[in-house]
Amino acid sequence: MHKVLYGNKTIEYTIQEKNGLKSHYITVERGNGVVLKGEPVSIEKAQRLILKKAKWIIEKLNLVETIEDGDIVTGSRIQYLGRRYYTQLFQNDEFNQVLVEFNESKFKITVPEVYTQEDIHKSLNQFFKEKAAEKFKPRLLKWSKETGLDFNELKLQKLQKRWGSCTPSNNIIINIDVIKLPWSLIDYVLIHELVHTKIKNHSKEFWSELSKYLPDWKKLDERMLSMKL
Repeated sequence: MHKVLYGNKTIEYTIQEKNGLKSHYITVERGNGVVLKGEPVSIEKAQRLILKKAKWIIEKLNLVETIEDGDIVTGSRIQYLGRRYYTQLFQNDEFNQVLVEFNESKFKITVPEVYTQEDIHKSLNQFFKEKAAEKFKPRLLKWSKETGLDFNELKLQKLQKRWGSCTPSNNIIINIDVIKLPWSLIDYVLIHELVHTKIKNHSKEFWSELSKYLPDWKKLDERMLSMKL
């Protein structure tokens, strides 16, 4: 484990040597922390690469921490649309199930007399699914109109290993956890899958097509690499 000081913060990172990569890139992964990947480099150069992205790394460390599941209690921070919101739990013995509410500044979660953390997470996932349906469909229609790329149907699911996918029949499937990301990355996921309605693989042709609508797709893709599921 290596360390570098950025202001009053210490960034710990590991180096994962991968021969053949054209450049180095940094990921912020659950359990693995900050990882610098690429051709072998000296510690001095590694530190320069980490410091160059230090502000971004610190932001992603905070984001990855909030996305990871854990007990939700008063004071917890819940990730939603790229920001972390304060959470308050209230008990109401007249309730028979968990109710999740959001007022643009914090989450209010009302629980019955007897409940489990699983109950809270199920209700929170349902909240995310409903909000994703509400916000993603008009956004996807907007991008479909602007790009001229048509899709058949939008489906929202809890996916384990991907942010989204496009079926052979051009149904676009989006992971409901995408609702936790900032809008810039939400748009990246939506447009990425729209391009797959035309090109089903990740060939040079695909990335060339994507660049027509997202000229900065490389930076966005790099940010997505840190958002490990």
